Amino acid sequence: MPRPITAVIHRQSLQHNLSIARQKMPNSQVYAVVKANAYGHGIERVYQAFKSADGFALLDLVEAKRIRALGWKGPVLLLEGIFSEQDLFDCEELNLSFTIHSEYQIEWLARFPRPARFDVYLKMNSGMNRLGFRPEQYRQVWQQLSNLPQVQRLTHMMHFSDADGERLGRDGIEHQCQIFDAVIQDLPGARSVCNSAAILRHPQLQSDVIRSGIMLYGSSPDYPSHSIQDWNLQPAMSLRSEIIAVQQLKAGDSVGYGSRFVAEREMRIGIVACGYADGYQRITATGTPILVDGQRSSLVGRVSMDMLAVDLSHLPSAQVSSEVVLWGTSKHGTVLSIDEVAAGSGTIGYELMCAVTARVNFIQD
Repeated sequence: MPRPITAVIHRQSLQHNLSIARQKMPNSQVYAVVKANAYGHGIERVYQAFKSADGFALLDLVEAKRIRALGWKGPVLLLEGIFSEQDLFDCEELNLSFTIHSEYQIEWLARFPRPARFDVYLKMNSGMNRLGFRPEQYRQVWQQLSNLPQVQRLTHMMHFSDADGERLGRDGIEHQCQIFDAVIQDLPGARSVCNSAAILRHPQLQSDVIRSGIMLYGSSPDYPSHSIQDWNLQPAMSLRSEIIAVQQLKAGDSVGYGSRFVAEREMRIGIVACGYADGYQRITATGTPILVDGQRSSLVGRVSMDMLAVDLSHLPSAQVSSEVVLWGTSKHGTVLSIDEVAAGSGTIGYELMCAVTARVNFIQD
């Protein structure tokens, strides 16, 4: 039989989380962000759940082609835009919208030889300092693009650096909104400003197109300030395995490589078929929560390539083949959020869900 580790993708949870985005901003078009292979969930596995979205946003042409191959006829947005002049021919053929954030992309667009009419998202750098034109450049660039026969429609776009935090003033979300609003004040065109954190925390913002990403997959963008329960989100992925061995420890016995954990008392531990080669991070700390048969327990010792240990001392009925949930929802209905697990390795839920490796079997429920 196959090794007992499985990533279960919950279609109903994906649909539920998409509905939360609509409820938060009912007057906006909701784009489902499926970059990074749908945050590790698989574009093909999430597509049916997200078909009710108004559009899809993703990273590159390979992902765009996968969405079109699934039968999607609606809007598709390339979030980082085009990477070469040749990409424009694919954008024309596949009817893709794309971000413009640099002068060289405008030069490519101006040289496009056919009378294509592209939908362009013009990106402002309002403080993230990653992509986009600075506010003092933006209006000139907007005019430049407006004069190009290759451009059919312009949408104003920006990305918040602090929508998930408490910075609201000089360098935070309020400041970025003020800059954005002042620059585009009398320019025609829709606007796209809200990511998951802004959708959930600042639904009063005007954003004609919202880009719902991490919230769709059941992770809170501002954890620990808010949990998924606070936002009424549901885990879209459950990483499940089983106990494959049980060990009895005496006081003074160590567990795992480096003997990083030493038992202070008699303990009973279970060995789980999951390790860093499956995507569960090696640096995850002892004490990080794990579910065993739907009950909370915790990681013990260092994670190895193929296995980890969990404390069974308070779970006398746990045995070989007992269900283990590393994150997500147990078959017993108990939820362990990926955000809580990610905190155990000093990272965020995004990274864990994107890092599940190819040897893990994915299924849908």
